[in-house]
Amino acid sequence: MGMALGFDFGCCRCASASALPSLLVPFSRLRRRNPAPSSSTFSTSSSSSSSNYNSNCKTLSPSLSPHQRDQISLYVHALLQWNQRMNLTAVKDQSQVMTRHVQDSLSLLSPLHRAYSANCSSSSTHSISLVDVGSGAGLPGLILAIACPGWKFTLLDSMHKRCAFLEHVVHLTGLSNVNILCDRAENVGQSPHFREVFDVAVARAVAELRILAEYCLPLVRVGGLFLAAKGNDPQEEIENAKKAVNLLGASILESCAVESHGPLGQRTAVICFKDRATPRKYPRLPGIPSKTPLCLLICAFL
Repeated sequence: MGMALGFDFGCCRCASASALPSLLVPFSRLRRRNPAPSSSTFSTSSSSSSSNYNSNCKTLSPSLSPHQRDQISLYVHALLQWNQRMNLTAVKDQSQVMTRHVQDSLSLLSPLHRAYSANCSSSSTHSISLVDVGSGAGLPGLILAIACPGWKFTLLDSMHKRCAFLEHVVHLTGLSNVNILCDRAENVGQSPHFREVFDVAVARAVAELRILAEYCLPLVRVGGLFLAAKGNDPQEEIENAKKAVNLLGASILESCAVESHGPLGQRTAVICFKDRATPRKYPRLPGIPSKTPLCLLICAFL
């Protein structure tokens, strides 16, 4: 693949951030409707298979340590194995997982670090608390957690089978900076334990920006950031979301191109800065943000 990301991860290797309230749902207490595949399923089947994964990881940024590359190898292997039993990704090939998912996730770090350093001066980039909303297969949250062991991550997803996979990978890779939260964003955004406590919220391939803003911004502290990973030309989507973002206490700070070696080429990181508290009535009840996006509601009253 020949891609080497040029930014430095050194800022991420620091002491852990202050712990968030330890009120995340213990995953062992969640009722799993479909039992997770046996852990024996995920052992590397041969030394050549392991070698292939390690070879793919060598194309990553040289700033990643050998241990971090090994963790990414374990993640890719587990993703492909679990994907045979459940629909975690449409990508079936390990090289495509590396380019379309892993490197795509890592490419968000450079604009995120730059925007946080420039606009969130009261806080250090060495100890960021980040929530990945609609984490799915852990993208980008798990990959960022591997790259930034000094940050504190919460992976939020509403589906138990996806949370089972995330829990498996956290144990498999030995990550100590990740918690899994199995719930809907609308519920979590109204919880006093999680509302406006995170420095950053990120989301990738979850929903249209005007809907995504209502999921994410209630979770971000005043003075924090919301980053949405979008396609190569999201300008119309951005325009449609501006009023909703403003209503939720934020403004669109910038949209910047990030390189992707996937089939769709260049992607865009849309970054919002939160300068006011989100009104208490947002997010609305589960399901309503997607059925009636805020901008439609705003236009109805104009």
